[in-house]
Amino acid sequence: MNSSLLRRLASLALVLFSVVSITFFLIRLSPGGPFDGERKIPPAIEQQLLAKYKLDGTLWEQYSGYLGDLMHGDLRLSTKYRNRSVNEILAQTLPVTLCLGGVAFLLAAVGGIWLGTLAAMHQHTWRDFGAMFLALAAISLPAYIVGPLLILVFGLDLRWLPVGGWGGWREMVLPTITLAAPAMAAIARLMRGSMVETLQQDFIRTARAKGLRESAVVYRHALRIAVLPVVSYLGPLAAHLLTGSIIVETIFHIPGAGGFFVNSILNRDGFLLGGMVIVYCVLLVLFNLFVDFAYGLLDRRIRG
Repeated sequence: MNSSLLRRLASLALVLFSVVSITFFLIRLSPGGPFDGERKIPPAIEQQLLAKYKLDGTLWEQYSGYLGDLMHGDLRLSTKYRNRSVNEILAQTLPVTLCLGGVAFLLAAVGGIWLGTLAAMHQHTWRDFGAMFLALAAISLPAYIVGPLLILVFGLDLRWLPVGGWGGWREMVLPTITLAAPAMAAIARLMRGSMVETLQQDFIRTARAKGLRESAVVYRHALRIAVLPVVSYLGPLAAHLLTGSIIVETIFHIPGAGGFFVNSILNRDGFLLGGMVIVYCVLLVLFNLFVDFAYGLLDRRIRG
C-alpha cells in the first residue's frame, strides 16, 4: 500500500508541475500584457512596473523565479489589484467559494444517490418516472434560469429567504440549491442505471433467496457496488463545485473567487489567473486521490 501511495503521489506531483508550467507559458506567450491599455505607459514607468512584478527578465528567468516563489508559497502580486497579493485575494474569497461548493457537493452527492436508489428500487413506477423527470429538468435548466426562478418564488413572492448576499444559513439556501441541482440530477441518473444493473447480479439473487428484506438487499449488498461509478464522478465534481460557479455567485451577489477568476482573464492578470488554476488543479488532484482510495474501500477486487 505504501509503494502504491508513493507512486500515486509522484504521478500527481508530476501532473501539478505540468499544469503550472503549461499555464505559465500560455499566459506569457499569449498576445497582450498586463499593462497594455488605451493610454500608452511611458517606457520608464513600464520598466519599473515590469521590475516590480518580476517580468523584466528573460522567459526562462521569469519561469525559474516563479517556480522558486511557488516553492515558498508565494503566488506573487496581482497586476490588476495593485498592492494586493494573490495569496491575500484567495484568502479572502476562497473560503466563501469553498463553503458554498462544499455544501452544494454534500447536497448533490447525498440527494443524488438517494434519488437514484429510490428510482431503481421502484423501477417503471410513478416514483421512478417522477424522479427521472425532475433529474432531466434539473440538467436541462441552466443556473441563470434556475437561480432567478428561485429568487422570484422563494425570495420575492413568498419572502421566505433572502434574494442575495452572504452571511448566515438563510443566504446559503438558494445559491446552494442552484449550484447543486444539475450535479444532483446527473448523480441520480448515473446511480439509477448502476443500481438497476447491480440488482440483476447473481449475488443479489442469492441474498434475496436467503429471505433478506429488499431494503437490506439494496443498502447492505447492492449499494456498495452500485455506487462505484458515482464515486468516480464525485472526484472532478467536487473540484468543480468547490471552486464555485461565477454565474451563481453573480446572481446571488456572493463575494467568492469566481468573479476574480473571470476578471483575471479579461485583465490579463497572469499571476492571479495562475493562482486560481493552481488551486483548481490541487483540488482536482486531491479529490482524484481520494477517489482511488474510496474505490479500494468499497471494492476489494481493485485494492492494491
